[in-house]
Amino acid sequence: MARRAEPDLDRELTDLPADLRWREWMRRIEAVLFASATPVGRADLARVVGQRASVDLLVEDLVVDLEGRPYEIAKVGSGWMLRTKAAYAPAIRTAADVAGQTLDLNEVDLAVLAAIAYHQPISRDGLKDIFGKEISRDLIGRLAERNLISTGPREPRRGAPYTFVTTGAFLAVFGLASLRDLADPEQRADAGLSAP
Repeated sequence: MARRAEPDLDRELTDLPADLRWREWMRRIEAVLFASATPVGRADLARVVGQRASVDLLVEDLVVDLEGRPYEIAKVGSGWMLRTKAAYAPAIRTAADVAGQTLDLNEVDLAVLAAIAYHQPISRDGLKDIFGKEISRDLIGRLAERNLISTGPREPRRGAPYTFVTTGAFLAVFGLASLRDLADPEQRADAGLSAP
């Protein structure tokens, strides 16, 4: 988020009783998350609440406060964002113009994306080793265009090819707080999925 000083923002709210002050801080956090298209970090949220307020506790209380609503707070990377619960996706697709927002990933796209997520940083040669065939630049380009992957460090070998890594948008799209939330090999096997 853009860092702008708001000199007229009373962060401490000392004129309010403690319970109303806490409720107002929760509303501010909800408003910031609602207005942001990307996850908002702790430091940015701390800018709208009192100096001694715990952003983590405010977010926890807000999560409870939003129970039963069609949207929720999700931890994504090192920040939080508001997102619609998956159960409401059909209603949104029916009533709202979200065609430009869909990712339209096919099975191959998802397999390559999973391979990158589990083996990052990984080069095109590494993907070729996994899939037994060359992965097209077009496919890599589509995933990068959708901001699901980006280039990582170059491999320390002749030609120094680029590697690929997942992005914060990848975490948000798949509802992950971090890559540690990916299923481990045993969980994938239990679900009948082979490892990429």
